[in-house]
Amino acid sequence: MVTLFGSIAVTIMFLAYWAEDRSKWFLLVFAAGTAATAAYSALVQAYPVTVIEALWTLIAIQRFFKRHRAEAVLA
Repeated sequence: MVTLFGSIAVTIMFLAYWAEDRSKWFLLVFAAGTAATAAYSALVQAYPVTVIEALWTLIAIQRFFKRHRAEAVLA
């Protein structure tokens, strides 16, 4: 069951990364995917991966807000 969770998390992360140019909302989906991947790696005790995925989550959230502000200025 844990492996299924990890597979789904990575799939969501991959698809959101692939589609992030289409909408800023895919950046939030990517952040959710990386957070889920971080949770999965913590469950399997792969702590270096947990840290990296947690950092990717923060970066994705930061990129979302940066893009959100840029789009608000253009609107």
